[in-house]
Amino acid sequence: MSQDPPGRTLKLKPAAPKPPVDPRAPRRAPVRPPGPARARPLSAAQRPELPVQPAATARAPREADAPARAPAPRRDPRSDNRSDARPNTRFDTRSDTRRDARPAPRFDPRAAAATPAAPRAPRPTAPTAPRDGIRLNKRLAELGLCSRREADDWIAHGWVMVNGRVADMGQTVTPEDQIKVLPQATSAQEERATFLLHKPVGYVSGQPEDGHEAAVVLLQPGNRWKDDRGPRRFSHAQLKGLAPAGRLDIDSTGLLVLTQDGRVARTLIGEDSGVEKEYLVRVVWAPNGPKGEGVVEQDVQAVFPAERLARLRHGLSLDDQPLKPAQVEWLNPQQLRFVLVEGKKRQIRRMCEAVGLHVVGLKRVRIGRVMLGKLPQGQWRFLGADESF
Repeated sequence: MSQDPPGRTLKLKPAAPKPPVDPRAPRRAPVRPPGPARARPLSAAQRPELPVQPAATARAPREADAPARAPAPRRDPRSDNRSDARPNTRFDTRSDTRRDARPAPRFDPRAAAATPAAPRAPRPTAPTAPRDGIRLNKRLAELGLCSRREADDWIAHGWVMVNGRVADMGQTVTPEDQIKVLPQATSAQEERATFLLHKPVGYVSGQPEDGHEAAVVLLQPGNRWKDDRGPRRFSHAQLKGLAPAGRLDIDSTGLLVLTQDGRVARTLIGEDSGVEKEYLVRVVWAPNGPKGEGVVEQDVQAVFPAERLARLRHGLSLDDQPLKPAQVEWLNPQQLRFVLVEGKKRQIRRMCEAVGLHVVGLKRVRIGRVMLGKLPQGQWRFLGADESF
């Protein structure tokens, strides 16, 4: 038998060490093995003909069954620029020009009328606003409790309650609100003074003007009428907030009311006031003015036409507003008696001028139920606790 030759031992050489990788060196892209060839679409000649199966039921035409559209004409790329280049349809939100080219359907009014309209959603209604109220000071004045200025003073002191709570300045109320005035306000109101002054000629009722003093300067302790025996004492605090309740012009004399009480002011000069004021008026007949011809100073009643006396009673207008009816009558041949329920500026003098009379003297002797009486000129007295207008 033949013997096998001794076997050989293969020795592998150690692998050469790899050089260190430089992190700054650029990396090479991995090499991908070539893939299969990409499929190409078949031409119309290469497509196999498939048998057409008859449809069992009618079906709606599909978009593929529609006739082929004519291909869009190719554009010359040399004529394109940035302004009219074809936009990117992926992000372009503009409508397709081919779709817009379709004619819009015509509006048929008969078909629209036959088609029932879709129900509209109800519009949201605004919340109902609360009934509007009025300012609290005005409400207190309407109730006859005080004037608006006095009401503001009460509210500032916390003397007015609305529905059990202390009222605020400028608060509005409704007729249903419960208003209560605290006793402090009533006691403070009782301390407010009302003066009755016999105003002389030459004094103005309100603020000083044209060098003439205001009638309030006559309210001094030394000018108090000696027959005013009321328990009330004079103090300079009573002159604070004093205002005339009714005017009396500088050329007139008679009863003038100056008060701190808002109730008195509202009664005499309020918008709805109907308090009578009585005047004694001395006149002359002056159809052509006081310096014209035909002036008659004596027995004016004999030459004054009766129809003009009727116009004084009713039918005259001042400042394009008709005057309220007045009581006018002769007391003597030179003196008339006027009773008015309104008080426009220089009303009696302008009324007399409208009928040919000229006023040479005017005196107010009564306001409501309060008489001037024997009060001397330039003196004053307090309105009594038992007196009212």
